[in-house]
Amino acid sequence: MDLPGIGAVLFDMDGTLVDSDAAVERAWERWAFEYAVEPAAALAIAHGSPADQTIRRLLPALDDAAVAVAAARQLALQYDDLSDVTATPGAHELLSTLARLGLPWAVVTSADVRLAEARLGAAGIAPPVLVTVEDVREGKPAPDGYLRAAAPLDVPPARCLVVEDAEVGVRAGRAAGAVTAALKGLDGDLRLADLTQLTYGLSESATAR
Repeated sequence: MDLPGIGAVLFDMDGTLVDSDAAVERAWERWAFEYAVEPAAALAIAHGSPADQTIRRLLPALDDAAVAVAAARQLALQYDDLSDVTATPGAHELLSTLARLGLPWAVVTSADVRLAEARLGAAGIAPPVLVTVEDVREGKPAPDGYLRAAAPLDVPPARCLVVEDAEVGVRAGRAAGAVTAALKGLDGDLRLADLTQLTYGLSESATAR
């Protein structure tokens, strides 16, 4: 894996650094039942996107106020559901490697700060920079979150590696001008089987320099 010139790594949270897929799906299934939406339709588009954007696609007749209420309900279903939330395999080893290599990193998530801090805490991960949906004007697939994360790290977006497991996130990374690394079979600049592959790739690139 060739990773020349990478100066920082910007991670998505859910499904990338934090294994919360089951909790996310439980919340959307419960929400879909309450709002008379087909659960499969919700799950097909919910991962990686801000709740309000997903709800607008599922229920386009709702006005802004109703969308806000529906999104708040969806998040409320997730806040306390941490029973099986953990770090993804290889996450802690990768973060330790970044520290050893002196590579700064950040987390960019479509969750709000309360949910992000709860899930990262459950996974034992403390990012030096955290950008949530509350910090940006537009959520993924807009590039706002990744651009905002790169700024305090003092690394140009073109030298950042965005690690994602959702198509909207890969699109956001590309729109920011970053190199993208995609999990779960998605088509990024790099395709990752898991985070351990990225750990090896970064270590090898550092050794080659």
